[in-house]
Amino acid sequence: MDLPVAPSAFDATTGPGPRRRADRGADVGAGCGLVFLELVALVVIFGLWALSGWTFDTAETVTTDPLWNYLAAAGGVGVLALVAGLVAARAGAVVTVAGQAVMAVLVCLLVLGGAAAQSHEDQVCRDLPRASGCPHGHGRP
Repeated sequence: MDLPVAPSAFDATTGPGPRRRADRGADVGAGCGLVFLELVALVVIFGLWALSGWTFDTAETVTTDPLWNYLAAAGGVGVLALVAGLVAARAGAVVTVAGQAVMAVLVCLLVLGGAAAQSHEDQVCRDLPRASGCPHGHGRP
């Protein structure tokens, strides 16, 4: 004999409902750690750019490298911050999401500002190749 089976009345284990959040201490620790590592990476990237224009030879005039490759590396840090923020959002780590959003915005502003500055310098060097700071200025080949 086949008796009708009633559907379950309510299943609280699935569907929309209160989401589980990450432990607040671990969330703060992960957020601070990621921001620290990203800031260290940005300092190293732009420190290498600044050191590209450094020389101990006083007779030689040195200009810094173009920013484009360094901006690409900084953009990679920004992409990693965005991915870390998305992963943190999935885990319910609110503090880490906020920290990674701030870092992504900071890196975006750095990349856009650096691109504008380098584009301006490239334009000046195209218009006046002997201008100060241009790679072919001061009689260099």
